[in-house]
Amino acid sequence: MKKVLRVLAVLFVLLNLLAAVHAYKFTHFYPKQEVKTLQPEQMGVFDKFKLLVLGVDYAKKENLELPSRPFEDLSFSTQEGLTIKGWKVKVPASKGTVLMFHGHGSNRSGMLAESESFNRLGYNTVLLDFRAHGNSDGQLCTIGFEEKEEVKLCYDLVKQQEKGPLVLWGISMGAATITNAMQAYPEIQPDKVILEMPFGSLSDAVKGRVRMMGLPEQPLSGLLTFWGGTEQGFWAFGYQPSAYAASIHCPVLQQWGALDKRVSKQETEAVYEGLGSDKKKLVIYPQLGHQSLCKGDSLTWNREVSRFLEN
Repeated sequence: MKKVLRVLAVLFVLLNLLAAVHAYKFTHFYPKQEVKTLQPEQMGVFDKFKLLVLGVDYAKKENLELPSRPFEDLSFSTQEGLTIKGWKVKVPASKGTVLMFHGHGSNRSGMLAESESFNRLGYNTVLLDFRAHGNSDGQLCTIGFEEKEEVKLCYDLVKQQEKGPLVLWGISMGAATITNAMQAYPEIQPDKVILEMPFGSLSDAVKGRVRMMGLPEQPLSGLLTFWGGTEQGFWAFGYQPSAYAASIHCPVLQQWGALDKRVSKQETEAVYEGLGSDKKKLVIYPQLGHQSLCKGDSLTWNREVSRFLEN
């Protein structure tokens, strides 16, 4: 029995060490030139073992694609001194401005399809690189916990510069960060909000990630959530966009793909039911997953977004 307990104790410690390492790697991004990427067929036994033990180094995605319309650069600094970069795309006689926030591992270039659609509908757009993404400073991503400050700073800046309605749009982590920001900063009062595929809680987001890897959800997701928050100095199990949604009282359009393997139907419904707004709509795309809904079904996306903005 003592031998069995010793073995179990050793396994428990090793599992926690692996979880801590992988949680750290998942929340850090590095310049592309510092990351060595090998394809599976190029990996030897040692490379695969190293990947299992030390995790994957994630490279910042470069903003290789620029807006097709004239744009101006945007930047501001956080309390930590991080410089956050963005673009502002303006249209003549605009109806308002849409502030756009991307998902984990993406950047502002990844939102250009949606930006162009908003521009065609007559809205200016502001596309932001969160910290540790694109051309913004930093290596640490907190999956929306600290990034809420960037939503607030961007909102304040654009509110000073632009007249007309302000709309917040976010996808995945960006959508979750909007809910977090509006709960933390009651002074954020946009005219409308569009949330695409927000996760219900950080714990749920980790479960979705583990599912995508084909691994059992427990105990891995619990350990990854615990260590991810502990390393960044916050209680990760308390990060719940489905609860933060109660702080949103303006009209809301929420959208989700039914084939989404990362964000479940249960999470989607929890966020929707938790919204404090009495003017809300949930649109489900039957043939799409966790992806750009605008690119996947531009006809439906443009119809629903246009109706929402014009009503």
